[in-house]
Amino acid sequence: MREFTIQKNDAGQRLDKFLSKALPSLPPSLLYKSIRLKKIKVNRRRADGKQMLVQGDTVQLFLAEEFFPASGEEAGTHALYAIKPSLSILYEDDNVMLLCKRPGVCVHEDAEGNENSLILHVKAYLAQKGEYDPASSLSFAPALCNRIDRNTGGIVIAAKNAEALRIMNEAIRERKIDKFYLCAVHGVPKRKEATLSGYLLKDSASNTVRVFDKNPPKGAKDIRTRYRVLAEADGLSLLEIELLTGRTHQIRAHMAHIGHPLLGDGKYGVNRHDRERGYKHQALWSYRLRFSFSDAEEHLLSYLNGRTFSVPREEIYFLTPFEGRYTL
Repeated sequence: MREFTIQKNDAGQRLDKFLSKALPSLPPSLLYKSIRLKKIKVNRRRADGKQMLVQGDTVQLFLAEEFFPASGEEAGTHALYAIKPSLSILYEDDNVMLLCKRPGVCVHEDAEGNENSLILHVKAYLAQKGEYDPASSLSFAPALCNRIDRNTGGIVIAAKNAEALRIMNEAIRERKIDKFYLCAVHGVPKRKEATLSGYLLKDSASNTVRVFDKNPPKGAKDIRTRYRVLAEADGLSLLEIELLTGRTHQIRAHMAHIGHPLLGDGKYGVNRHDRERGYKHQALWSYRLRFSFSDAEEHLLSYLNGRTFSVPREEIYFLTPFEGRYTL
């Protein structure tokens, strides 16, 4: 018999949801059968898969050892203490972190199995600070609330606890966090400020998207991209962009669609000459965000309402050609 004690980050969820995370190798059919046969109990009483767990509850599991994490997996968590975290932290409190991700860094493990990711360094950092214990956090681990492309730089939000993650995910979904980007594009847009509308269709096989002005094909999603030109130099324009919708590669594809591909972007532009000039990544940074919670909202992160955070200018490598010509 094994027994789990419900900690703060495990509380507030249904028993079946908790167990599906804590015991990922346990098939759902066997999970519910075990609950019915009283092989899974809460506080040593008959349980129901839908019952909500609270901090301090104990869950008793009369299951075969094969469904529990192998000793090798448990030992693997100690690898977090061997990593030297490399993070650029813009802001941190007891609930969240705002990180400045550099181009070339993956937010999560990539398809090639590269594990040297941003989230791995976040977990190592918090574990070494004593704010995250992989052994006792059964159904929660520090998580990133948003993601940006590998070769895009900028602000990524990390949640330290389950409640912060829930609130941040809901705020992003309901567009209560305003996100602004800086990018350098080829040419000069005719309109110095505009809101672009269209439709975006994703091709998962090629990991690219296509943009349509009208008559979108089945599966296409609407997109809106607001931009304003901040400066011009050497055949390039510096733009501030506000994402009114957040789709895959939206900024890169939308700007290329109107004839102004991003500097250094080889996927939606031709970047051979850009690379010769030293621009190896698309010139795009998520440089500023603003929390726009409702004044009437009261929750764990209410204190962030109205606050704005920005990446230091010196972090953004492609601003050099525009020095002295723009104001943010």
